[in-house]
Order: sequence, then structure tokens, then C-alpha cells
Amino acid sequence: MNRMNYKTYTARIEYSETDDCFVGHIAGIHDLIGFHGKSVTELKKAFKEAVDDYLETCKQLKRPPQKPYSGKIMLRIDPAIHARAATLAAAQGKSLNAWAQDAMQQAFI
Repeated sequence: MNRMNYKTYTARIEYSETDDCFVGHIAGIHDLIGFHGKSVTELKKAFKEAVDDYLETCKQLKRPPQKPYSGKIMLRIDPAIHARAATLAAAQGKSLNAWAQDAMQQAFI
């Protein structure tokens, strides 16, 4: 196991040999949120508590919690690849955005 999900957050999980426990950090946001547990059960509980505490703290501070990803992505790719992708998208009756999203989704399967 190298990641966990709770609500809209994903955590990166590592094992600390020095501390003899699992250590997690929420990925994709600038705020630093860490947690740990000696077992997977403890780790899952600590992750949920860390996320819930983060959301409550943001609420008390009257600031929005950071979202892991906005859904916007900027890529720099070879112009020839860009042209091929745009041509394939048009041939399929899709926007380049919709085509790229479908292509990425297929890569995850």
C-alpha cells in the first residue's frame, strides 16, 4: 500500500523503519498535513482524523481548505504530438480537452 483516499484527499504512505510505524502525508496541497500509525487500522483512523481536523481548522479560520487538484492542467508537448492529438480529437468529434481526458482515463485502467 502506498496511498489512501478519504473524502477528496489522497495520502502518500511510507514505512519509517526508524520509528517502526507507517507515516502518511496528504498529497497535492501546499498545507502540510501528516499522520502516523503502528498498524494499517491505526493509520486509516489517523488519516481520517487528520483530514477532518484540517477541514474543521479551515472552517474556524474562515478560509477555504485547499483542494488537491483544480481540474486544470497545462502541458508543454512537442507541436507534432499536439497536432496529432488535435486531429484525432476532431476526427472523433471531441474537443482536445475531452479527447485528452479520455486518453488519460484509459491510461489508468
